[in-house]
Amino acid sequence: MSGRARLGASLLGIVVGLAAAAETLHGREKAYPLPVPSQHLLYLRSNRIASRMMLSFKSVAADVYWIRAIQHYGLERKSLRTTDRFDLLQPLLDLTTTLDPRFNIAYRFGAIFLSLDPPNGPGRIDQAIALLKKGLAYNPNRWQYAHDIGFIEYWYAGDYTAAAGWFERAAEIPGAPDWIRPLAAVTLARGGDRQGARTMLEELRGSEEKYIRDAADRSLAQLRALDDLDQLQGMVDEYFNRRQSYPASMTELMHTFGIAGVPSDPARVPYAYDPATHTFTLGPASPLSPLPKIVQKTPAPKK
Repeated sequence: MSGRARLGASLLGIVVGLAAAAETLHGREKAYPLPVPSQHLLYLRSNRIASRMMLSFKSVAADVYWIRAIQHYGLERKSLRTTDRFDLLQPLLDLTTTLDPRFNIAYRFGAIFLSLDPPNGPGRIDQAIALLKKGLAYNPNRWQYAHDIGFIEYWYAGDYTAAAGWFERAAEIPGAPDWIRPLAAVTLARGGDRQGARTMLEELRGSEEKYIRDAADRSLAQLRALDDLDQLQGMVDEYFNRRQSYPASMTELMHTFGIAGVPSDPARVPYAYDPATHTFTLGPASPLSPLPKIVQKTPAPKK
């Protein structure tokens, strides 16, 4: 399974698990509500005071705050209020992880809770990343926290450069799986930084693992194909600027620019030109398909 497939499967499992947990705990609270005067009661707001008061009961207290965090999330998710929703989520998660700095599920699931866009969450990417950074500071060997920050930067923030940096950092932590480093390179390619992706992929070609070397070679070939397609599309645009019409065929375009033969991709499959849309693509039989779509050049508008 590829890195992206693993990531997608992981995300799907988290989302399903969170939804089930929220529903279950919401039902439990309706049947057996905790004896508190208000859902918005936060027992202690100071991490320092909480840590001192709980003494040897910190793990038990952390469990209590974690349960309250999930209950708060479940109730707020069903709330009809339009303001101050999920306002206790970050303080509850912060207290939970202060009392038990190794509370793995609170960091990882809590970050997803915080990242979800309204109405399913507060959409606080900053708080989610801060929570995971806190977890990484306490647990520097947990590559999962760096990986999760990369995922949040990619999926929720759309910052591909930051995401790739965190994937790279996760890959450097001992025990991290081999598929994370290629994920960093693919993220850079999708974000438009082809040169940065090339640098990482060239490093991967020195890997001891053959499947990683093969993946790096294929990704580098895809990047070369993207460059070729941009150049070919530029020729189409130049042809139009000269003649105020588009080429009827690839042969006509090549003849105009004095190019012999049919241009092919790095896998030696000829590129395809569609005279109806005036665009170049990979040939149908190319093993390099599909290319990363985000970094493909937008074709010139039809005229």
